[in-house]
Amino acid sequence: MFRAHGSGQQVTFFIVASHSEASECNVCGWKTSWAERKTLKRQTGLKVDTGTQMADNSKAEDTASDSVEAAKNASDKKEKLADQVMQNPQVLAALQERLDNTALTPSSYIETLPKAVKRRIDALKQLQVKCAHIEAKFYEEVHDLERKYAALYQPLFDKRREFINGEAEPTDAESEWHSENEEEEKLAGDLKNVVVIEEKAEAEEINVKGIPDFWFTIFRNVDMLSELVQEYDEPILKHLQDIKVKFSEPGQPMSFSLEFHFGPNDYFSNTVLTKTYKMKSEPDKTDPFSFEGPEIVDCDGCTIDWKKGKNVTVKTIKKKQKHKGRGTVRTITKQVPNDSFFNFFSPIKVSGDGESLDEDSEFTLAADFEIGHFFRERIVPRAVLYFTGEAIEDDDNFEEGEEGEEEELEGEEEGEEEEDAESDPKKDSSQPAECKQHLNRRNELASE
Repeated sequence: MFRAHGSGQQVTFFIVASHSEASECNVCGWKTSWAERKTLKRQTGLKVDTGTQMADNSKAEDTASDSVEAAKNASDKKEKLADQVMQNPQVLAALQERLDNTALTPSSYIETLPKAVKRRIDALKQLQVKCAHIEAKFYEEVHDLERKYAALYQPLFDKRREFINGEAEPTDAESEWHSENEEEEKLAGDLKNVVVIEEKAEAEEINVKGIPDFWFTIFRNVDMLSELVQEYDEPILKHLQDIKVKFSEPGQPMSFSLEFHFGPNDYFSNTVLTKTYKMKSEPDKTDPFSFEGPEIVDCDGCTIDWKKGKNVTVKTIKKKQKHKGRGTVRTITKQVPNDSFFNFFSPIKVSGDGESLDEDSEFTLAADFEIGHFFRERIVPRAVLYFTGEAIEDDDNFEEGEEGEEEELEGEEEGEEEEDAESDPKKDSSQPAECKQHLNRRNELASE
């Protein structure tokens, strides 16, 4: 007979090399003789190793058991942490918002539609492209109408030029104007009649021709233009007599030109400085749905014939150079670009070979296009209102009105939130709901 030491399905044997000594279990101290071990070996068919090897196997089994236990503990911790995170209302709200946004994405909805429905949507896009081409034709005809009506406006603009430059005097009928502040102006006129005769006579001797500095005052009143004007530009702009808009002729590519007419001056010999803006009114082949009407795509300036030493677009600087070999120093002068409104007539050219411009050049070109469009649409047609400032006040009031509407809408939204908070008696204004949940969770953990 032999005795087996162990429990369940696992039996542990500890064998030593010596045949005469008994082996003792390092766990419970149970001893077996060599005969018992030999019989056990024969009965079970197991290979009996030396005591040292069996001890290593026991350690390996203990290490594997520890690893399994550690993995189980780590898994329990992860599950516990996941439970805690999922009980956080802020995390749940963020997840819900993400799911809602994903569900409301148009592209994700389109992907779920049947193939036959997608085919019909593609057909609608084909129709939309055809609509864009019809819209382009519409804007081409609008350009023709602008050309037609520009010819009707021109006689009025010519008379405006005559009044501004003192080439003609308006009749009483032409100068009659009933303003909103007519009573105040009448009172001011009565006060003027009280002025002494000497001052009145002296005032009459002053001979003012036309409307002095008309266009220069507009440049000064409009922020978009005043930012471009330097102090040394001002004497030149005081010689500006007129600004005209000319549209391209029928059959030519869509474009418009700005003509700046100057009187004789000490700065350049040109009487007219021109700037031409080239336009495109057709959908882009690669992105036809982005078409929203004609857009400026390029512009050309003109050469200014500056008189000697009067070019304000460049400045002369002095620079010292040292000879590498002899060590002598010499002073050289060179011309570098200078900020000026008259750089407006030397624009950046759009590359025709498809090369993209750098970010600064793109910004400068976009600002140039915006200024050209503003001259065409606002300054030239409504010059007198920009001279008096009335058009500027109208623009400011319109912008303030938009901001006021936004503020009013924000106020309504805040009011709705307050009403929701008052209508729910379960909500405690002194303690947010998520704080209560955190407190309950802490109490549960404490009780555990």
